[in-house]
Amino acid sequence: MKYNVRGENIEVTPAIREYVEKKISKLERYFTEAPDAKVNVNLRFNQDKSSKVEVTIPLQQLVLRAEETNIDMYAAIDLITDKLERQIRKHKTKVNRKFREKGELSFTFTAPESPETHDYAEEDLELVRTKRFDLKPMDSEEAILQMNMLGHSFYVFTNSDTNRTNVVYKRKDGRYGLIEAQ
Repeated sequence: MKYNVRGENIEVTPAIREYVEKKISKLERYFTEAPDAKVNVNLRFNQDKSSKVEVTIPLQQLVLRAEETNIDMYAAIDLITDKLERQIRKHKTKVNRKFREKGELSFTFTAPESPETHDYAEEDLELVRTKRFDLKPMDSEEAILQMNMLGHSFYVFTNSDTNRTNVVYKRKDGRYGLIEAQ
C-alpha cells in the first residue's frame, strides 16, 4: 500500500508518518495479497486541542473509510485501525457468505493469525425493517427542514432541480451534507 499522509494545522513528522504506516499496514494481514491501494490519511489538529484523523483506503470492490477525533492523535490512529478492522471483518463475513451460497470459494480475504479474532455472526447483518415511500420533489433546503421536523439524521428526496434521488444528512459537526446519485 502507498501512503499519502497530510496534516492540517500540524506538521507531519517522520515519527507520526511511521506510526500511521505501522498501524495501517497491520490491516494487510486480512488480505491474501497485499492490496495495491493508495491510503489517504488526513491528520488535523483543532483549536480545542483535539486531533481528528481520517483514513480512506479505496480498494477494488469497496472503500474502507473511518474518522476519529481524540485529544491524543496516537490514540485516534489506534481507534481508526480498530474501526477499519471491523469494517474488513464485516465485509469478509458478507463476501464469504455470498460465495458459500453460490458454491464458490473466496480468496480475497485471509483469516488473521491473532487469537483476538471476533467472527461476526450473520445476524449482525440482518435486515430488520423495510420502508417504502414516494419521494417528493424538493430542493435541499426543504429536505433539511423535513429531516429536522422528523428528527432524523438523514432524509431521502428527489431533487427538484436535477430530478435525481439525493440524500441530505446531519454531520457530526452539526452542519449538513448532501449525497447526489450519479
